[in-house]
Amino acid sequence: MLFQLATTLGIFTANMVNYGTQNITPWGWRLSLGLAAVPALLMTIGGIFLPETPNSLIERGHLEKGRAILEKTRGTKHVDAEYEDMLDASALANAIEHPFRNILERRNRPQLVMAICLSMFQILTGINSILFYAPVLFGTLGFGSNASLYSSVLTGAVLVLSTVVSIATVDRWGRRPLFFGGGILMISCQVAVGIILSVKFGGNKQLSKGFSALVVTVICLFVAGFGWSWGSLGWTVPSEIFPLETRSAGQAITVSVNLLFTFAIAQAFLSLLCTFKYGIFLFFAGWICIMTVFVYFFLPETKGVPIEEMIFQWRKHWFWKNIVPPVDEGAQTLKQPDL
Repeated sequence: MLFQLATTLGIFTANMVNYGTQNITPWGWRLSLGLAAVPALLMTIGGIFLPETPNSLIERGHLEKGRAILEKTRGTKHVDAEYEDMLDASALANAIEHPFRNILERRNRPQLVMAICLSMFQILTGINSILFYAPVLFGTLGFGSNASLYSSVLTGAVLVLSTVVSIATVDRWGRRPLFFGGGILMISCQVAVGIILSVKFGGNKQLSKGFSALVVTVICLFVAGFGWSWGSLGWTVPSEIFPLETRSAGQAITVSVNLLFTFAIAQAFLSLLCTFKYGIFLFFAGWICIMTVFVYFFLPETKGVPIEEMIFQWRKHWFWKNIVPPVDEGAQTLKQPDL
């Protein structure tokens, strides 16, 4: 979830930079683009001083270095139990030869479906369209250039705050309630914006200041609903459900699907906006309905469930228990290394 928080902070910072450089003519846009080199430079320099993780060193055979980093991280030399666990986990991980082949097996079907669907649904909420094209979108609705950039800053700030809310509540309330609450709020907001624009905007009609403010408010509520639900949990849940043998492949699929749909929606959004007009909000509302129903029926609660015990969650689930093989059959397909 810290990954999502860092992403939202980056989006908010970028919006602030765009807002701050808009009046610097004629080279303000060059400054805005050029400042993107600053975080890239910081990451490059930071990467030089970033130490390897104990797990990575142990998996590559550098056992003494791995233990030294572990002791430095924990601040004590009494790390024998954790170190032994890392050795066991490393041995098991190195014994797995084909993680992408394993993830296609029947026993890993629920995790594979979740990796694909949750990543796809996260983008089909329409959040990236709003964040990418907020100035264009607000400009189309009649806001001036300054107001449209200000609205982008506002939505970015709301996204950061709602992500913090998610971090604070996810282990208290669980994943599914946040999904449901965010889904209901996002559906309501998308439908509300669609209705307002269909009635009060288009043709020769322009939005009044009151309705413009209402649209911005509703979009901010939509962003808040996304931030505490699909924004954070779209990354958190996939990281919790994969066993060690398919974890690397599962995370790779999660990120790949997410980026694929990010690219597709980014390329298609303006065309969809011109075609559907206010209907674009109803289009995304329909997808949010589908994904909320999907979570209700197919995603078990992962709160407080260790990764190694997730297999039992699938076997207790009303649908996935018909897909995942019984314990004995599943155990026979796992190759345990000699430790």
